[in-house]
Amino acid sequence: MQTTSSRMIAACVKPGGRWAVHAALAVHVAACMPAYAASDTGLQTSACPIGLLAESRCLSGRDAQGAFVWLAVPPSWNGTLVVHAHGGPELGPPRAERAVEDLQRWSIWNRAGYAYAASGYRQGGVAVTSAAEDIERARALFVAAFGVPKRTVLHGQSWGAGVAAKAAEIATVRAATGAAPMPYDAVLLTSGVLAGGTESYTFRLDLRVVYEAVCRNHPLAEEAPYPLWQGLPPDRKLTRAELAERVDACTGVNRKPAERSALQQASLDTITRVVRISERSLQGHLAWGTWHFQDIVFKRLGGRNPFGNVGVRYIGSADDDALNATVARYAADPSARADFAADADLGGRIGVPVLTMHAVDDPTAFVELESFFRTRMQQGGSAERLVQITTADHEHSYLSDAQYVSAMAALMAWIERGDKPAPQGIAASCAKVDVRFDPSKGCRFLPDYVPAPLGERVPPR
Repeated sequence: MQTTSSRMIAACVKPGGRWAVHAALAVHVAACMPAYAASDTGLQTSACPIGLLAESRCLSGRDAQGAFVWLAVPPSWNGTLVVHAHGGPELGPPRAERAVEDLQRWSIWNRAGYAYAASGYRQGGVAVTSAAEDIERARALFVAAFGVPKRTVLHGQSWGAGVAAKAAEIATVRAATGAAPMPYDAVLLTSGVLAGGTESYTFRLDLRVVYEAVCRNHPLAEEAPYPLWQGLPPDRKLTRAELAERVDACTGVNRKPAERSALQQASLDTITRVVRISERSLQGHLAWGTWHFQDIVFKRLGGRNPFGNVGVRYIGSADDDALNATVARYAADPSARADFAADADLGGRIGVPVLTMHAVDDPTAFVELESFFRTRMQQGGSAERLVQITTADHEHSYLSDAQYVSAMAALMAWIERGDKPAPQGIAASCAKVDVRFDPSKGCRFLPDYVPAPLGERVPPR
């Protein structure tokens, strides 16, 4: 029986087989999209944001769960859909602006000929599984509006890489049990937070306890104390600007080195050397260890503690014995840790090719997280479906057009021809990508680099 969607899709395209549907939709969808979108998807035809190719077609709106969704098809669609999982996570209710910002930041997919679907997530905060469900709904909305793509690649960036991996794991289990066919042909994970919630965030507890031992202003001495694993009690009033002022007062991090006092420089050196983070990322990580911890503890775990540092020895200060005698110690609640893991950790069972790309000097998501993910994929029986590559970049949020295009091309060759890429081959291919993507300045792959174990960056516990 022909559904309403299939009848409307058929009316929008020329005859000629399955692929004709995709190609025709990319060119001829304008005539029927408004009525179809309104009646079948809840999305509406929208002007595409600045940065996308002229004559691209966009739909946007809120899905049935309240998440903001954007779909975009370039004028000459290559038939492959990229389903994007954005990073963060942001706190608070969903923002329409965030979904637009992600489409613009990742306009590379549109400019390289790929269709795009993404969700802004139905809720803020550290909720991995619900975000994975949200991006799957965005994919389904794309199919409802444009038909089944020739290929579908799941792309996760930063925290969204964990979301994408979780979505791929859920889809793999469903496909294995016969509940639903596998909707994804491959997974691309960039700058990923890939050690799950229980392992990716522990260093921020280290930061909180070391920072407080050195600076003693978060909380201030006159404020009622609280366990630092809470992040911030819900009844406390503290703004990000106020936290930044406290950090600068102690470390001078917002000043030029010559403007810092000797004590400020010593404090900054102790914190960054012991926790092994850069000066430029100190305030960001401390903020995440404040409000993200608050979200995890009070909104996800009912006030229970998933983080611990009992037995950890901190090294790198001028007097490690004194530091270790001073820092606060906490034991994780096993039930809280288990519940957090159930939502935010990964099992490593992904039934399609997975390619990861990470800057070796990523200030936000340590490159050593890739080592943990590799081990998890081995444990999940997916090691043969994983290729990892690193770059000589010093950024987190965006590396280069040429590198993303090269990684995607390698992934497509893998799924279409069975040519499993090697890091050396991906690096060599980058210089040959379309000049529109600036290979002369954007190819910084390090094909021989192997990330160290996470335990060499973050003290094990």
